[in-house]
Amino acid sequence: MPSTLAAGVTVGDLGETALIDRIHRRVPPAPDWVITGIGDDAAVIEPARGTLDVVTTDTLVEGVHFERAFVSAADLGHKTLAVNLSDLAAMGATPRFVVLSLVLPATMAAADLDLVVDGMLTLAGRHRVALVGGNITRSRGPLVLGITATGAVRRRRVLTRAGGRPGDELWVTGTLGGAAAGLACLQRDPAGPAAGDSHLAGCVEHYRRPEPRVRIGTLLGRNRAAHAAIDLSDGLADGLRQLAQACHLGAVVDGQAVPIDVDARRWFDANGLAPLDAAVAGGDDYELLVAVPRAYRRRFAAIIRLARGVPITRIGELTKDTALVLRTREGDRTLPAGYEHFKS
Repeated sequence: MPSTLAAGVTVGDLGETALIDRIHRRVPPAPDWVITGIGDDAAVIEPARGTLDVVTTDTLVEGVHFERAFVSAADLGHKTLAVNLSDLAAMGATPRFVVLSLVLPATMAAADLDLVVDGMLTLAGRHRVALVGGNITRSRGPLVLGITATGAVRRRRVLTRAGGRPGDELWVTGTLGGAAAGLACLQRDPAGPAAGDSHLAGCVEHYRRPEPRVRIGTLLGRNRAAHAAIDLSDGLADGLRQLAQACHLGAVVDGQAVPIDVDARRWFDANGLAPLDAAVAGGDDYELLVAVPRAYRRRFAAIIRLARGVPITRIGELTKDTALVLRTREGDRTLPAGYEHFKS
């Protein structure tokens, strides 16, 4: 639905009621299992038969998770939903519905809010996710976008971080480091890659619009090919640390096997950074790290075949020794630290 607002109209000019109505008109008809959706005090949802609800929430804060100087409004809508879908994928759940929380500066252009919603709804449509409600409030500070997402999974097919066992193979989807390189490029020049760095466009896109591995997560839940999984919101190093701690285990990662994005590797090299360390520590990739028992290799091979071109790479294994070891040509060393909130 294209915007018909006059230039310069802000969300403060429209007010809460008009904004809710404007969002409501952009949302497609709800599936029949949504009994009561947008417009009431709360949504009423019919549970999926024979499944458990998996619920997650995540929030993006301007100045912490993004800068509007180099991330478009449509990108923000996409990413706000994508980071939540990634959490559901890591649990083996099929996404069903979301509620949206908007904390808006009164000076935000109403047309930009339209683009935020459209970016989110486009991704939601691809994964058959229903927007069933939410909340709007005014901010005297930054723009804040939050989503609570719910998915469904059968009881015996829930994936958690804590199920890994010694000897389980560690596999990772996609490539790593692209989002970190894209963010660094944008922080240097909000206009994006210079002509000489045009190869970085893919990295910038990966940062702005991460692709949640919903299909792979759903397949993992259906065929029970893995013992544990986690999504890599804050980097491989952080994700592996959290998974290993939940399992009370350690891990050995083969540095040569880590699938570093080709263009990110080139950028890290050109800027004096060790590509392996930068890719392992960098966040915003939203790939999945999965612990797979050797006995389930055939099941897992079926997922690789059905991954629609997404590479899935074996990078190491879980160990009884609780150390987190990065194995390189120069020798073994401790895995670098990943991103951690509240630490600069």
